[in-house]
Order: sequence, then structure tokens, then C-alpha cells
Amino acid sequence: MPVLTPPVRAVLLDMDGTLVNSDAVVERCWRRWAERNGLDGDEVMRVAHGRQGHLTMGLLLPGRPVEQNLAENAVMLDEESSDTDGVVEVPGAARLVASLAGLPHALVTSADDRLARVRMAAADVPLPPLMITAEHVGASKPDPEGFLKAAAELGVAPAECLVLEDSEAGIAAARAADMPVLGIGPRAAAHRPDHHVDDLSGVFVSRAADGTLVVELP
Repeated sequence: MPVLTPPVRAVLLDMDGTLVNSDAVVERCWRRWAERNGLDGDEVMRVAHGRQGHLTMGLLLPGRPVEQNLAENAVMLDEESSDTDGVVEVPGAARLVASLAGLPHALVTSADDRLARVRMAAADVPLPPLMITAEHVGASKPDPEGFLKAAAELGVAPAECLVLEDSEAGIAAARAADMPVLGIGPRAAAHRPDHHVDDLSGVFVSRAADGTLVVELP
């Protein structure tokens, strides 16, 4: 039998790992960075998912100047934006985003605008009309700023937004924003989201008669 989440009024979507499987690119770029900086690649990958790159660098190399991290992050974004080999949709993502047309929803990602557009296009997933990217916030996930900004722009109370996320940092950001979380994929399961699915192939959203959104899970 399908499971229904409690009614909400908006859906906030992370990108990497939630709508788009970009793990191949992320692994290539971050493991190269780890090697250049004498770090263990596995340890770097445990930190990198869900955060803006300069914050990941700051956590792994806390003694480095912020300016150096920002400069290397810009280089990293160039590398990631030019590499789409292996970037594919998470099963069901394109259908789900298309079905949200006309309903309150937003993309909230730690990627910058260019990278978000490149990866969504590579995976053939439609772009939501509202995108909160790295340029729009002063603090990266796990800070809740991005999710709270999306809710404010949609005119919806935070507690009435359902967040779809895959990473520890993203789930922590949603919880800090007081938003329920639907975890997507294996990374999410370890962080106890309110609901969990393996992918988006069985997730459906519809508008109820009272205007709330009903989210159906397999």
C-alpha cells in the first residue's frame, strides 16, 4: 500500500544525489583535490557531499586562509561544470519535477547557478522556476539559510515545506529549518529522515482540494 506523508504546501528539492546522480564527477574532482593536498580520498568524500566546496576545504584543512579555499573552490566549480560524464537523473526525477509544474516548489542546492544548470541539463531534468543556489546564500548547508529563503520566496511557512535530500549536511539543514525530510537513496538512510525512499520512481505529488500537497511514497 502507498504511504502518504503529512500534507505540506511546498516541496524543496536538493539536486546532487536527490534529482541528479553526479557521484562519478564529484568523486573524480574531489579525489584529485585530495591527492594534491595530501589527504585521504575516502575521508574527503565523507565530508564533501551536500556542502559548498570552500566549506568542505575549510573543514578538512582548517588552518588555510579562507581566500585560498574560495579560489580553489572556483577552480573546482570550473572542473565540475566541464565534466558531465556519468551525470544521470536519479530514477523518477524528471517525471517528478515535471509533475510539480504549477505547484509551489524550488531547487535548493549548494552548487552555483552554472553548475546546477549544467547538471540538470545533462540529466535531462527540468529546472524549477525558483532556484536557490550558492550565489543566493551567505552560509552553506548544514546551515538552513537556503531552505528558509526558498520557503520565504514561496510564501510558505517552513514547517509546511517537505525537503527532499540525500546528504547528512542537507538533512541537518532541513532539520535546522524545522522542515520534514524525505531522504533519497543510501546516504540519506543513515541520518534518520522522517521518510525514506531508494529513488524517486515511486514518489508522486498531487494537490488536494484544500490546496495542500499530498506526497505519495511507494
